[in-house]
Amino acid sequence: MSQVPPISRSSRVVVVGAGAVGCFYGGMLARHGVDVTLIARAEHVKAITAHGLFMNCQTFQAHVPIRATTELSAAAQADLVLLCVKSPDTEATGLALRQVLSPHTVVLNLQNGVDNAPTLQRLLPNPVFPAVVYVATAMEGPGQLKHNGRGELVMGEMNTPGALTAPEGQGPQAQRLLSEVATLFAAAGVPCDVSATVKDALWFKFLINCVVNAVSAIGQIEYGRMVLVPEVRTLLGQLTTEFLAVANAEGVHFDRAHVDETFEGLYRSMAGQRSSTAQDVARGKRTEIDHLNGLLTRLGQQHGIPTPTHQALYALIKLLEFRQQAAA
Repeated sequence: MSQVPPISRSSRVVVVGAGAVGCFYGGMLARHGVDVTLIARAEHVKAITAHGLFMNCQTFQAHVPIRATTELSAAAQADLVLLCVKSPDTEATGLALRQVLSPHTVVLNLQNGVDNAPTLQRLLPNPVFPAVVYVATAMEGPGQLKHNGRGELVMGEMNTPGALTAPEGQGPQAQRLLSEVATLFAAAGVPCDVSATVKDALWFKFLINCVVNAVSAIGQIEYGRMVLVPEVRTLLGQLTTEFLAVANAEGVHFDRAHVDETFEGLYRSMAGQRSSTAQDVARGKRTEIDHLNGLLTRLGQQHGIPTPTHQALYALIKLLEFRQQAAA
């Protein structure tokens, strides 16, 4: 078994798909003195190269010097890749990375949904670890990040049938790598836990996204305001019931009382936040709905479980995307 070099403050980190999430975590590491390169859109690269990444965070505001490029080839120098592309781009990005990554590069998947890390594990021979992201961020302009709340990560080892993952991404060496990555983030001010039940954590985040994202997007409304509508409250409850039935069939079990309590806390703590899907729709961008309510609907069909409310939201978001594409 080959030995992957330790992940430490001297490691080279490359953020692939540096939007709001990638800029937050990459920026936090860079602020700690880590060598970070952001692979981002041209307008962000131009602004960041000229002025640094402006981080408007809850605890500080600063221009953080950090390298930025549009070229995926920059990932060839990475010891650690933070993969943050939108879910529809996962497969194409994984295939492209396979041509440039060092065999020892560790890939940390920071995407929404439950199917992205398995896709990457089937495409890449590198150690690939899923991470559950709990942060509210947005890009307010080229090279300008706004942090609205939270920021913690939960990471873990996940075995996927048909994975190409080398021995470095399994067992004791995988736990060493996860511990080193968690230590690196913690030193940069990002709470980071290594969990043996990361699949459950991924599915719980998947639950939250499937229940609130599309509703917030269709209404173009913040979480705190949308739950003031009684009919929406009923809809959210139906979405939760359908999701839990599918999760149970997938071997993931959640306590309904705990789930409902978590949602009530989210509506209070993130009352002014709109979902990432709402932000995508507002900007005329492609959403991740195929990997959220769309995926939940497909899983329901596989298990013979009706998911009519998820199917309805999925269809409505696809309609909004169709209208935007037609207008463009």
